[in-house]
Amino acid sequence: MVLKEKETLSFECETGNYHTFCPISCVAWLYQKIEDSFFLVIGTKTCGYFLQNALGVMIFAEPRYAMAELEEGDISAQLSDYQELKRLCLQIKKDRNPSVIFWIGTCTTEIIKMDLEGIAPKLELEIQVPLIVARANGLDYAFTQGEDTVLAALAQKTYKPEKYDLIATPELTKEKKNLILFGSLPDSVANQLTFELKKQNVTVDGWLPSKRYSELPAIKEGYFVCGVNPYLSRTATTLMRRRKCTLISSPFPIGPDGTRLWIEKICKALDVTPTGLEEREKDSWESLKEYLPLIKGKSVYFMGDNLLEISLARFLINCGMVVYEIGIPYMDQRYQKAELELLKETCKSKKVKVPRIIEKPDNYNQIDRIRDLKPDIVITGMAHANPLEARNISTKWSVEFTFAQIHGFINAKDILELITRPLRRNKGLKQLGWGTSYKTNF
Repeated sequence: MVLKEKETLSFECETGNYHTFCPISCVAWLYQKIEDSFFLVIGTKTCGYFLQNALGVMIFAEPRYAMAELEEGDISAQLSDYQELKRLCLQIKKDRNPSVIFWIGTCTTEIIKMDLEGIAPKLELEIQVPLIVARANGLDYAFTQGEDTVLAALAQKTYKPEKYDLIATPELTKEKKNLILFGSLPDSVANQLTFELKKQNVTVDGWLPSKRYSELPAIKEGYFVCGVNPYLSRTATTLMRRRKCTLISSPFPIGPDGTRLWIEKICKALDVTPTGLEEREKDSWESLKEYLPLIKGKSVYFMGDNLLEISLARFLINCGMVVYEIGIPYMDQRYQKAELELLKETCKSKKVKVPRIIEKPDNYNQIDRIRDLKPDIVITGMAHANPLEARNISTKWSVEFTFAQIHGFINAKDILELITRPLRRNKGLKQLGWGTSYKTNF
């Protein structure tokens, strides 16, 4: 009976607020990934202040984004949205000449029912620049879902069927199975994953997004698609329902274990027999041996922020860590089904209890549980890091995992580098005589 309890996934839901960045922060990495794009964020001065603070460090790189600020006249519906957006887009076209302009709708555009989807097609014809509307606003659960919204909108613009696509020929019906990968990764990481699949005789026919808008892959009915991040459920749904693609359900390529199974699932779907993956995974684990003694038996607590929590927890359990609890802002059990199964199998193989998964956690309750459990490290959003550190609790910003290169066999080391940094710091402080015991007035 005890063993059964250990093997069972436990899902709970609290009623906490969402303490995460605003999803319009996705502009930070997407404008760098899609090199010929321009992002126009449509919102109030508050949105502008957030972007200015969050992305201000990139100002000297001349970033390709701007704010279209809504004033009192706009909110009162006294001004013409069309004319103002036209003026801004023509200015962007003159100054930057982008291949595509993204309109990022904010909370205000939702509240005042601003018809961006109705304006865009007409204006697109007038200025002769593709316009893509993505409502990456604060109504989402986590800031990483901003990318999900943008990619879902992009997926609907990548390909329009021509007449000859409707003609079925023997040659066309016997074509190989096409594979599209979706998720924004640095070029070096995307190339690594592409190369790993190539070694298994699997050809990647395109990435969503690509470096340039003109290089976006043609996504046709019957294509196979597979995601690289657990927060892209809206994109997966769009590809399945709108583009009639087949989604490959797999764990995500985070850690050697997840990467091997990700490749295996793709190979299985494309009728390819994988070779040498066990050795490849073994070599990857071997490269982590200097970190494993530092974290074996150490405990970690996820407060929940970026939707990477399940994948990271599964990998850290495989590394020998104890995960007390996995807080997550939103849990799409269908999209993360394979990842959840791998988490359960990992706990079973390590003979440890499956951690509780708490959706929309209440931070006040979490603080009480952290005080009782006394974890060695808490992975949390930036808002809670300093208060926890003030109580001698080691923390790691979850946003660092969002921007770090953590995918694939090679980059698993970067995950452990981030995890062990506060532990190594504490060890050094203790050697200097600085204790890290918990304060009684938590």
